Amino acid sequence: MKRLGIALALLIPLALVGCGEKEAAKLPPPHRMTAEVVGHYCGMNVLEHPGPKGQIFAASLIEPVWFSSVRDTLAFTMLPDEPKDIQAIYVSDMGKAPSWDKPGADNWVEARKAQFVIGSRAKSGMGGDEAVPFSDRSAAEKFIAENGGRIVAFADVPHAYVLGSGEKNTADDGASGRGSAD
Repeated sequence: MKRLGIALALLIPLALVGCGEKEAAKLPPPHRMTAEVVGHYCGMNVLEHPGPKGQIFAASLIEPVWFSSVRDTLAFTMLPDEPKDIQAIYVSDMGKAPSWDKPGADNWVEARKAQFVIGSRAKSGMGGDEAVPFSDRSAAEKFIAENGGRIVAFADVPHAYVLGSGEKNTADDGASGRGSAD
């Protein structure tokens, strides 16, 4: 009986540590897009540009990093000089957006769970190719019917599509290798 008491005394703290780890692993919630947020790469107000936006939370940063386009958001995860302690990546869910010009302030989807339409006629807020995110495949398929392109998962967006400079950059150079980006 004494051994059972000792075993329980040792197991309870371990169980509590496990609960704490699960709580710490929770994703930070997305922030509401406001007129004050500025794009990381362009230094401009993100609302000045049409199309989907992004925000990234990194453990080493106090505030989320904002992006005027989803393509810039994905580039941040690929570039070697950017933080790699990414906790969450949120992108505008364009299936729930009021319009291309008004992508919405609160309709975020975690990028690693989204489906992206690449190679479409739709241009990013900065005028380049865009990776258009959707939480719902049928909304992505409807977008393709109207704008062209193809659907890929987060990990399958090609590096060349995001980091390349060509206007019709739809190269299928394989997966980006970002995986979970954390």
